Amino acid sequence: FLHTCGGTLKGKNGTIESPGFPYGYPNGANCTWVIVAEQMNRIHIVFQSFAVEEEYDFLSLYDGHPHPAYFRTRLTGFQIPPPVTSTGSIFSLRLTSDFAVSAHGFKMVYEELRSSACGNPGVPPKGILNGTQFNMGNTIRYRCVTGYVLDGRSLLTCVLNTGNMAVWDFPVPICRELRSSVCELRSSACGNPGVPPKGILNGTQFTIGNTIRYRCVTGYVLDGRSLLTCVLNTGNMAVWDFPVPICR
Repeated sequence: FLHTCGGTLKGKNGTIESPGFPYGYPNGANCTWVIVAEQMNRIHIVFQSFAVEEEYDFLSLYDGHPHPAYFRTRLTGFQIPPPVTSTGSIFSLRLTSDFAVSAHGFKMVYEELRSSACGNPGVPPKGILNGTQFNMGNTIRYRCVTGYVLDGRSLLTCVLNTGNMAVWDFPVPICRELRSSVCELRSSACGNPGVPPKGILNGTQFTIGNTIRYRCVTGYVLDGRSLLTCVLNTGNMAVWDFPVPICR
């Protein structure tokens, strides 16, 4: 039988956990949470834990009500996703699981953002974020721990886009490992490159040979390559062949 749960959540901030977290969500789960902020505000989501049976169970994100027209991306696996910011005052999540194996589940926190706030964009694995202010005009800087190199822009600025909404001007960079030897295969996984503000990611496989596609929500246009492929670079490391695009 189906296990239903979820509900409508209102308030400046809160926490959502999958049923049974951290001991495992039930089989046959079909749970939907709808977060509603004040009009003109947005919703910022940060995952604190994420473990969902890969390619069998999914957490779908909707930039609005849980309807296909508002579908943003689908999460699965055991990697903590990057933070997500809605484009409007409603954001929805739907957990679905099959009738076999489950996993620990997920835990996330959310908060309302004013239209002048970009929100904390998060820290990539092996990365360091310098900056604690995330409002219009603020800048933050990224660097990597020793042994890793930054791939992307180190300095991000919270700017106003054409829709009069505060957004970061570039995607969060990632940190790639430096190795002294180039003869061995470093990794077969590129990892989830994340979703830019106002963007939609189609694709859940992030290993060598896989492709993913980006598009933007209505009213925004993609700046960059829409199709990215996980390839092996000259250092025998799995990397995306182009940077994550942005939506303008």
